[in-house]
Order: sequence, then structure tokens, then C-alpha cells
Amino acid sequence: MLAMPAIAQAKPKVVVVGGGPGGATVAKYVAQDSKGAIEVILVEPAKQFVTCFHSNLYLGGFRDLKSITHGYGDLAKKHGVKLANTSAASIDRDKKVVKLANGAGVNYDRLVIAPGIDLKFDSVPGYSEAASQQMPHAWKAGPQTQLLKTQLDSLKDGALIVMVAPPNPYRCPPGPYERASMMAHVLKAKGHKKSKIVILDTKPSFSKQALFVQGWERHYPGMIEWQDPKMHGGIKNVDPKTLTVKTDLGEYKAQLVNVIPAQMAGRIVRDAGLANDTGFCPIKPESMQSAMDVNIYIVGDACIPGDMPKSAFSANSQAKVAAMMIRGELIKSPTFPARYTNTCWSLIETDDTVKIGGRYEPKDGKIAAVETFLSKTDEPAALRKQTQEENMGWYKGISADIFG
Repeated sequence: MLAMPAIAQAKPKVVVVGGGPGGATVAKYVAQDSKGAIEVILVEPAKQFVTCFHSNLYLGGFRDLKSITHGYGDLAKKHGVKLANTSAASIDRDKKVVKLANGAGVNYDRLVIAPGIDLKFDSVPGYSEAASQQMPHAWKAGPQTQLLKTQLDSLKDGALIVMVAPPNPYRCPPGPYERASMMAHVLKAKGHKKSKIVILDTKPSFSKQALFVQGWERHYPGMIEWQDPKMHGGIKNVDPKTLTVKTDLGEYKAQLVNVIPAQMAGRIVRDAGLANDTGFCPIKPESMQSAMDVNIYIVGDACIPGDMPKSAFSANSQAKVAAMMIRGELIKSPTFPARYTNTCWSLIETDDTVKIGGRYEPKDGKIAAVETFLSKTDEPAALRKQTQEENMGWYKGISADIFG
């Protein structure tokens, strides 16, 4: 009697929506470490990714745009990730299908969503997506970053820059204040004596505050003024046509206005019912699995990360945990208890960089800090320079880790 031929079992399929630090890292590590046993499809409309991390250094003239722009070719060539160069339109959680903008549907065994943030344009009265062409936010890197740099580079001495800083939680907590530092660096390097930067904050305090304030006083005396809500009374209106910002206690007619509005998880996860009333997505801290759906993982800025900040380093760390857990579920590879890390560097002036970070573990239903560190005020110049060298080395390393 002839033996019946074996029926080939289809590979389990992982679909990843979003090709930023979180999504691209998951796609790479699921494909690479499963050694081809799992089919991985990365859905991302952009052919190149411009990193938000280090975009402030581009603004300040410490990097060029090419150096913060990355393609996805190596993910395909080196690791076998299939690239779907389109956007995800919707998710059918019951049928486990991602519908693409081109009308196609892609089924999945596990879905990873890393959509980053959407901006709440209307959180600032008078602001809108259209207004961002006059008052750039540049909180999604690319054309907005280039627009902000063009505006900054064109300023004459005596210019007023007004920044509206966002409420918590938002992408990259120290980012607005590093940006103000880079703006001041550009003005100082061009010999400006009378230009000024006013930060109108929606928060009573901010990340690395003592370090930034000391750095501003040292490098840019009198140039940067930070105001908390008690000082300005609240943002009443911005007018993109006249570049005017009105607060309860004053009005600013500026030459450049940088509005960074409130933020929420990308639309795709909100539409899929994976976010709660905060606008972000609850996850299981042991795995990065969605608290709403066992077949879906959410990493990066869209998730609620407990004590971790929303940063590229965090997204990359979360992605590696998610990739490990997915491989364990689909091909029974070994898994280990989740461990997370993060560091955020901020450049204040040439060779003067500070950092904050920590280690994190699942605890009491959230990702909890188990160890933290922060640069100190009055550190030696040699240490600050070393921290900047570390910053540049980290960028090179994490970019290679994410994109190939």
C-alpha cells in the first residue's frame, strides 16, 4: 500500500502595521529568529523612514537629513520580511484580517500594530492640520521637520520664536526642550543678540528641567524663557495667518511659531477598539499583548507603557519582548520574563549632552521602573562630551538594529 503524501502545513503569519522603531524591530526579530518558520509581512506606506529621534540635531545643524533617513530594503533582503508598501485601512478582529488601502486583505495569526501617534490638532485653539503649514509641529519627522528648519534658518536678529509645548503623555518627553536648545544654538551661531525663544508650556514641569535650565543659562543667557500655565494663564488662541499666540495674560506676535499639540494613538488602533478613553492602548506588561485582543500586540508610542517614556529606545525594547513572545506562541521557541530598558539623550549645546533612563519590569499590572538614572547638574565638560559621543553611537547602533 502506498503512503499518502504529507500535506504541507502553512507557515504561521505575522502582520506588522507600522514601520517605525517598534514595528520594524518586531518584523526583523520575528523573521530573523524564527529562521523562516514564520511568514512576516510589514505594512508601511512610506518607502523611507525619517526618524523623529535626532531630528532636533538636524534642526540644529548637527546632522543632515540623509543621516536620519532609512529604507526597508535590508529587512527584506537580509531577513526575509515581505514589504507591503501601502497603508492599513482597517482591522477585522473577528476574521483576523487587515484590510489594506489598495483593497486587498491580509489574514494573520498574530498582528502587531505600531502606528505611532496622531496629533490632536484641535487641542490648541485655532490650530489645525492646515495651520501646520504656517506653524509647523514637526512632531512627525520629514517634510514638517524640513519646514521648521527652513523657517528657523531664515530668521533675522530680533526674531521671536514661540513654542507651545504639549501636555502629557506625548512622544519624547525631553524633545521640546532639546528643540528649544537647538533653535538657540542656531541663533547664537549666526550671531543673534536680540532674538528670543518663549516656551508656553501646558505642564507645570518637564523632563530634565534642572539640567535644561542650567544649560540655557550657561549657553544662551536671556534667550530662552519657559512659562508654566500659572505664568501665561493658558493658551487662548493661535492665528497662523498673523503668527500670533494669545494667552490669558499676554499676546505674542512671533516670526516663528512651533505648536506641538496633544497626542493620541494612531487612528488604526483607535478605530479597531484597542484604545481606552485616554486615546492610547492598554497592554499586558508581561508581553506587550493588547489588553483587548489576545491575537494583537501593540508596541511603541501608541501603547500605555507604564513608567516607560514614549521613545524610540522604548519602542525598540518593547518590540524585542513582543517578538520573543510571538515566536513562543507560534513556533514554541523559548521565552523569558520581560525586561525593558530606555535611555533618552538631549543635546543642549555642542558637546553638552545629558541623559535620563532606566530598567523596567512587569509589576502590579504595569511596566514599572526598577532602576533609573539622570545626569547631574554641574557635571564636568568631559563627561558631557562623552555623553554626546554615546548619543551618536547609540543612534548608529539602534538604526542598524531597527532597519537591518
